Amino acid sequence: MLLETQSISLYCETLLFQYSFYLAFTHNMVKSTIIARISDGLPLAASMDDEQAESELSEYKNQAKLIFKKINSHSQTMCSIDSEKFIFHYIIEHGVCYLCICEHSFPRKVAFNYLDELAKEFYMSYGTEIENQSLRPYAFIKFDTFMQKTKQIYEDSRTIQSLGKLNENLVDVTKIMTKNMEDLLWRGDSLDRMSSLSDKLRDQSKKYRKDARQLNIDAMYRKYGIPAAIAFIIIFILYIRFRFF
Repeated sequence: MLLETQSISLYCETLLFQYSFYLAFTHNMVKSTIIARISDGLPLAASMDDEQAESELSEYKNQAKLIFKKINSHSQTMCSIDSEKFIFHYIIEHGVCYLCICEHSFPRKVAFNYLDELAKEFYMSYGTEIENQSLRPYAFIKFDTFMQKTKQIYEDSRTIQSLGKLNENLVDVTKIMTKNMEDLLWRGDSLDRMSSLSDKLRDQSKKYRKDARQLNIDAMYRKYGIPAAIAFIIIFILYIRFRFF
């Protein structure tokens, strides 16, 4: 009885996922994809979007740029960020952030699996060039060809057989945190200010300790310098007198 209940539950869960998967693909898979280097936020590649998408996503692409400025080597490697009409999903691998802008109806599992596939291909193609400091923005724009092909593959995966096979290989997203865009940007800005203030206070503290040591040394010179010099001269004279006379 327990086994039958578990089987029914698993079957219902599979049907629900397949239905949401189908609903997602009645719309665009992802609205846009951007790849950037996390060390400096340099955009390395991006999907070539049509004029309508560019107009619709202008504000959200600016938000994506802010995200690239906020993340660093200590950031979560997988994250979703809710931003009203759309949702951002990103992964970080080998110093590169792969970000896509999706509709809320699109399953997170599929979005992260899509990004994971892009990350593997991008690193295999350009891994040795990523840290080149002379790179220009969108130096690997040709990668859009692979992004478009990958997008088409996912859009064509509508049969139950394909869904079942895809479901076995999906990235586990159960532990991926979802953040709010406004909270992320404002809290991040506050943390940046606090970090800057902390660094400033630390530098001032070091300078204070250095100045304090110098003042103590100067005070000792003023207090003991002249007597010590006189004592040294007297000892030196006595040494010369008894040594040579």
